[in-house]
Amino acid sequence: MKKIIFSFVALLFATLSYAQIEGKWKTIDDETGQAKSIVEITKKPNGQYYGKVVQLLIKPANPNCSDCKDDRKNKPILGMEVIRDMKKDGSEFTGGTITDPKTGKTYKCNITREGDKLNVRGYVGFSLIGRTQTWHAVK
Repeated sequence: MKKIIFSFVALLFATLSYAQIEGKWKTIDDETGQAKSIVEITKKPNGQYYGKVVQLLIKPANPNCSDCKDDRKNKPILGMEVIRDMKKDGSEFTGGTITDPKTGKTYKCNITREGDKLNVRGYVGFSLIGRTQTWHAVK
């Protein structure tokens, strides 16, 4: 009986840890396959998740987001909040946005975790029209 309870508790903790997205993640360009940056995702007191660029792995052509349309316009990419207002919904994180500093475009965003990987989907309108990047946990 102890083995069954221990197995259940271990499985529960493993499931809970995979449902979290807090931490540092290496972003991978879905077009080139190259690692671009490290984004740190944190949970703010309002219960929402935000991600900011804490390290650039490839020097961008422009170190500032000159094409951003909001408060990030002409701000440095390093330190920029690229993920905003994500909310946990079961095992998925939704309702927020992600900004591509290279183009300045902001998209709706869904994030799911699979082990040490995040599937980060940016889209316009419906989730069917968009693209997904796989980010890797930084240990």
